[in-house]
Amino acid sequence: MTTCTTLPPERFEADRPHLRAVAYRMLGSLGEAEDAVQETWLRAARADVGEVENLSGWLTTVVGRVCLNMLRSRRTRPEVPLDARVSEPAAGTADGGDPEEEALLADSVGVALLVVLDTLTPAERLAFVLHDLFAVPFDTIAPMIERTPATTRQLASRARRRVRGGAPVAVADRARQRRVADAFLAATRGGDFEALLALLHPDVVLTADRFVVPTPEPVTVSGARPVAEGAMAATGRARFTGLALLDGRVGLAMAPHGRLRLVLLFTLAEGGITRIDVVADRERLAGIEVAVLDTVGADPAGPAGPAGAGPVGIAPVSADD
Repeated sequence: MTTCTTLPPERFEADRPHLRAVAYRMLGSLGEAEDAVQETWLRAARADVGEVENLSGWLTTVVGRVCLNMLRSRRTRPEVPLDARVSEPAAGTADGGDPEEEALLADSVGVALLVVLDTLTPAERLAFVLHDLFAVPFDTIAPMIERTPATTRQLASRARRRVRGGAPVAVADRARQRRVADAFLAATRGGDFEALLALLHPDVVLTADRFVVPTPEPVTVSGARPVAEGAMAATGRARFTGLALLDGRVGLAMAPHGRLRLVLLFTLAEGGITRIDVVADRERLAGIEVAVLDTVGADPAGPAGPAGAGPVGIAPVSADD
C-alpha cells in the first residue's frame, strides 16, 4: 500500500514570495497574481509530492501553468472602455489588489517591462518570464506550452527583442532624457511644484489628446506655470507611471495592471522641456514602440523589490537564441 506525501503548508509559504513574483510578472496585476498563487496552493495541496526532488522548481511550473491559463482566458473578457480606464488612474481595487502596494510592485518590476509583457502572446510571455527572469530551463517550459525546447527558445528570443526595442537615440542624449524624465516623475509624485517648474522652459507647450481627460477636443496648455499646475493635478496617475523607451526616446508610460493607458513624450532644449505630448488615443499608442530602458548591465546588487525578486538583467541575444 502506497502513501500520499502532501505538501506541508509551511513549505508552500516559504515559496509564496517567489511564486507571487512569478505570477505578477506573468499577469501584471497584483489581484490576479494573488489568485494564481492561491490556485497553485490548492493544486499543490492535492498532489503527491513524494517523488518531487525540487519542490521550488515544481511549484514554479505549477504557478506558470495557472498563469498561462489565466492569460488565455483574458481573450474572452469584455474590454473596459478606454475613457473609464484612463480617468481612473488609481485603479487597483477593481481586481482585488491594493493600489498602493500594486504601485510599489509595478515600480520594483518596471512599468515599461509590464507594458511590453502585455503585448506578448501567452506562450511568449511564459517562455520569457520563466527563462529570462527566473532561469527555468527551456526543457521544462516546453511541455507547458506544447512546443519543442527549440521553439520555446525562439519564443523567448522574440520576446526579448520586443523588450529591448529598436535602436535608441545616442547614449548622451538618452542619458539627458532619462535625467529629465526621472526628475519630472519624481516632482509629480512628490507634489514638488518648484522642482517641476525648474524643469520646464518658460514657453513650454503641453498637448493632450481628447482621450486623456477625456474632452470633446484636444487640450493645449502654454507656459511653465500652467503646465506645472496641470501636472500637479494629475499626481494620481504618477503612481502607475514609469520611465520607458518610446520609439527610442526616453519618456513616461502610465500602465495600471501593466496595460498601457497613456504616455508622455518630451521635447528638450537648453532651457528645459519645451514640449510635452500626452497621448492616450488607442490607435496612436498602438503605433508607439515601447521598450525597457537599460535592461542590460543593470546593477545585480540592486535592492530586491516587494515581490521577492531583485532586478534581473536580460541576457544578450546569442546565436543560440
